[in-house]
Formats: sequence, C-alpha cells, structure tokens
Amino acid sequence: MKQRVKQMVLNAARTAHAAGVLASDDFPDIILEEPKTGAHGDLATNFAMAGAAAQKMAPRKIAEAVAEHITDPDGLIEKTEIAGPGFINFFIRPSAWLPVIHEIHQQDRAYGAENLGDGQKVQVEFVSANPTGPLHIGHGRGAVVGDSIAALLDFCGYRVEREYYINDAGRQILTLGRSVYLRCCQLAGQNVEFPEDAYQGDYIKDIARSVIAEKGQSLFDMPRNKAEKELAGQAAEQILAGIRQDLENLGVCFDRWYSEQSLYDAGKVEAAIAFLRQKDLIYEREGALWFCATAFGDEKDRVVVRQNGQTTYFASDIAYHLEKYQRGYDRVVDVWGADHHGYVPRLTAAISAMGRQSNQFTVILTQLVNLLRKGRPVSMSTRAGQFVTLSDVVSEVGRDAARFIFLTRHHESPLDFDLEVAKAKTNDNPVYYVQYVHARISSICKKAADENPDVQKSPEPADLQRLSEAEEIALIKKMGKYPEVLSGAAALMEPHRIAYYLMDLAALFHAYYNKHRVLTDDTQLSKARLHLVVAVQKVIRNGLKLLGVSTPEIM
Repeated sequence: MKQRVKQMVLNAARTAHAAGVLASDDFPDIILEEPKTGAHGDLATNFAMAGAAAQKMAPRKIAEAVAEHITDPDGLIEKTEIAGPGFINFFIRPSAWLPVIHEIHQQDRAYGAENLGDGQKVQVEFVSANPTGPLHIGHGRGAVVGDSIAALLDFCGYRVEREYYINDAGRQILTLGRSVYLRCCQLAGQNVEFPEDAYQGDYIKDIARSVIAEKGQSLFDMPRNKAEKELAGQAAEQILAGIRQDLENLGVCFDRWYSEQSLYDAGKVEAAIAFLRQKDLIYEREGALWFCATAFGDEKDRVVVRQNGQTTYFASDIAYHLEKYQRGYDRVVDVWGADHHGYVPRLTAAISAMGRQSNQFTVILTQLVNLLRKGRPVSMSTRAGQFVTLSDVVSEVGRDAARFIFLTRHHESPLDFDLEVAKAKTNDNPVYYVQYVHARISSICKKAADENPDVQKSPEPADLQRLSEAEEIALIKKMGKYPEVLSGAAALMEPHRIAYYLMDLAALFHAYYNKHRVLTDDTQLSKARLHLVVAVQKVIRNGLKLLGVSTPEIM
C-alpha cells in the first residue's frame, strides 16, 4: 500500500510541475509514516515540508497542489487532508485492504519474501564459545539471534551458511588441560592446590572422574606436560559434544564447525601475516610484529606476533576472516557478546586491510541476560563455576519459550528472562500469547469442518466485502505490513522486529475474537471471516518459523 500511495504522490507532484503549479521538479524522497492516531489517517507524508526550499513555496501550498493533482484510478483513497504546517494525510478506503487476504492465501509460505540478497553468499558466524565449559544463558541469546538472522537472510534471497568457530588453540585450552589434571590429582588423593585461574565448575570434576576411571595410575606415569596436553584435547572434545547437543536442543544447527587449530596446522596464520607484510601493513617494533590498524581507523596499532615469537589471538582472527572471504563469501556477519565491543574496531581495520568494503562485514553485539525467577535475580557466580547453564534453562522452559523470549528485546538491550513467566500458560508469556492464536484458529477450522460444513464446502469464493468491522480491517492492515516488517528486519538484522510484530498481530486477533464470532448463522459472513482468520494463522506460522518457534494445533 505504501508503494502505491508513494507513486500517487510522485505522479501528482510531476503533474503539478507540468501544469506550472510547482516550480521545480527536484522532488525529495517520499516518506510515508503511519500516524499515531487514526484521526490523522492511515498514512501521512511530510513531502511538502521537505520540498519547500526547492519549490520556494509555503509547505501548505505545496501540499494543496499535490492533493489537488492526485489521481486514484483504483479507488484506494477515501479522502486526503492537509494538516499542520503541510502534512498530507491519506485515509485508505477499508475495502482497499481486502486484496491482502488474497495475497496471503496465494503466496502462503512465501508471503512477505523479497529478494533483497539476489543470491549473495553470506556467512553468519555465531556462538563460537570456547570449548572450556558448558554454554550459559548469554550464549543462548547469541545463538537464537544468530540463527534467526540467518533464517531471515535466507528467506530474503541470500545464500546463507551458519558457522561455529571453535577456539581450540591457545592459553585457555592449556588451562583446561591443567584444570582437569589437578582435579584428577585430587581424586587420586594427592594434596594439590587448585588455583583461582583454573576452571572451577563441577563439570571439570565430572571430566576428571571419567579420566580416572579410564586411565587410572597410567595418567600419572606419563610426564605432566604430556598428560595435561592429552587431557586438554580430550576435555575440549567432550565439552564440545555437550555444546553441540545443547544447541541442537535449542533448535540451532551449523553448516560448519571450524577449528582455530586448523588455521595453524595449515599455515594460514603465517600466510595471513605474510599477506599483510606484502602490503606494508606489518612492521617490527621492540622485537614484536605490529599491524597498522590506525591506518584503518583503529585507535592504536595491534600486535600480531609477540617478542617471544608467539602469535596473538588477533593474528588467528585475521587469518580466519581472510580465509572466510577466500571461501567466496560476499558478506560476513559475526554475532558476539557485548563484552567484545572493544574488539570490533581492530577487526574492522583488518577487514579493510584485506580490501573489503564496510558493508561486507557486520558485527552484531548481544547484551547480557538477567536470569530471574518470579522477578528475583537467580544468583550466579562465574568465578566459582556456579551458574545456570543453557541446558538447564531449555530443559525447564522448553525450546519455544527460550527462543521467543530471547527475541523480545533488541539484541543491544539487556534482557530480563524470568523462568516462571517463560513456563506460564497465560497471556503473560509472550510465546504462549502468540502460539495460542495459531492453536485457536486451528480449533475454529476444526469446528467449521465438524459443525458448519457449508462454510468450507461452498463452491463460491468468500465474499470479502462482508468484512467491514473495524477490528477486521485492523487485522488486515496489520497483515499487509508484514512484508515491510520482514524486509526491515532482514536489512537491519533485527529479528526482534518479527517477535514484536507477532505480538501486535496476536493482540489484534484476541481483540477481534473476543468481540466477534467467526462462525455465525450467516454462511457467507462465516466463510469470509474464516478466510480472514486462516490468513492470520498463516502469517503467525510464517513469522514463528523464521524465529525457530513451533506452531501447535492444540494448546
């Protein structure tokens, strides 16, 4: 509807200019907004104010000229009004919204899709938690945000691949091996101190118990450094298996699990440093190698090889992202926790040094999740290794509730996640509120089939002109906005927009259902209303699918 009204405004302005009413054909972009109150119409534009300088006219005069020259061959507009300094308000004829229902039924599962990507190849890398402990609820939010972004981009014409980067090299893996070894020593009765910088969680003790059961005394017969190295690999593999299972339980699957260690094994870290050296972007100072990050907007240059010859994490990140583009991705999206915000400028600088454009690399930062129970914080201590795992949360509230609630706030805003709300079978639970619409409409369809067969079996198409109630038009208008919401969510990579939209649509349906019967004694009216609510069901289904949430028939 917006595009059609935009074209009408543009055509009217051109006609007014040709008639000599408007002096200039230098027209501003036409922006249509939805007024906050229905008294101001369905759509409004500030076109007249934006074009006043070019036209050298008062905005109200411009608005009057445009309004007078509008042609409406399809009869979309009921009336126009000039308001305030020169806003043009459009009141759309209620019947003009009815084709939306036909469009939804015709396009079905494809409704709302736009080919924004045109086949561009995009990689979305997310979660990528170190395999040194189980996932926590913050990882879960990043997982759902990343997975939903990937689904949105895929639906909007991109070729998307999901990737998990396994940080299986470096100090944290060595610390993991040392932590397990020391717990093994304690289980074997040795009096050893367990340092604070080791991994504290009970999962380390569980791994140590399995190691003792398998290896026994032979573990202590080998040199300690060798034992710790073996335990590091064994523990990381065991923890990673748990991470995979936790993510699958959340409905998140990856196309590729990429090992950081493989970059070193294949010589790709050294190759990346050599690549930047050839471009004179690596220099030596005080025995270390530095990347010229300031040349690309970072606040300071960054070390890639330390004085002792060891490469930094940044060096492997450069190699990893260089390798991503070498694999043929047109665009790379990384989803990180908010605590990595300081890392964005340096990696962006490295991407620029590779010759890539700013629109080829995007970092999504997800803020913290505050876990609550009945409004009270759930106490957690990461240092002591005492925290509620993602697995605990999903087991308690279920996949659907976890995924949907993670998307009820913008990813840049902190999120309160109340376990009791997530489990509630009430309208306070946002996923229940939305899913119940789908189930309610399934129940209506079943009742129609059982008790009103004429409604579904009648050969005539539904007479949608019978849909004239204000609540019916509000539902149709809202469904007509779905493609715009979808394209905006994909372009901005903000899947929470879909969750917001679905909650709004659910609210409109509940209001309609509480006021009007769908199945009435009037067969044609019932048929039209059934056609309407099934369209609502399809939009709910499509939106929930993009968020990875199920659509139950019975609740």
